[in-house]
Amino acid sequence: MQITLIRHLPTEWNKKTWLQGRKDIHISPLTSALRQGISENQQHLSQNSPFDIVLASSLIRTHQTAMLYGQRAETENLLDELDFGNFEGCPKQTLFDAHGDTWINNPKSLVLGESVANLEDRITQFLEKYKDYNRILVFGHGSWIRAISSYWKYGTINHMNQFTVENNECLSLEFITVV
Repeated sequence: MQITLIRHLPTEWNKKTWLQGRKDIHISPLTSALRQGISENQQHLSQNSPFDIVLASSLIRTHQTAMLYGQRAETENLLDELDFGNFEGCPKQTLFDAHGDTWINNPKSLVLGESVANLEDRITQFLEKYKDYNRILVFGHGSWIRAISSYWKYGTINHMNQFTVENNECLSLEFITVV
């Protein structure tokens, strides 16, 4: 199974480095640089298509991004961003100040608005649910994409905060399914 992931286009909260989590924030107006990024990503998508299914979280910013890519995405709640609880609407630095080393090296031990371990559970549920699909296109969120990337590389999401995924970044992961 190949999963191609695109992090949603930036919002005003992204620009301010505020954590959004489950807040339903709209994307910002497109700049020429973002239009160019979409065009470049479209080339990557054409190399990996056709997709068996196109999915987005339940949050508006992922669906708006999909539409700007010319895609009509089905809603999949398992793709929803991590619930950051009281940290939503706060600068990311607030989370780092409160949970710095744990956030970087052992995020699964944290409980924010939801337990970070639950995020890993949602990823494994997603992989199980869609295991019979060959090519999946996902419009998602930073924490979710970092978490599945960590799970793909290390078998756990505990390394998710040791790398970044920018808004509008596109990447593909190949999962081997065992029959």
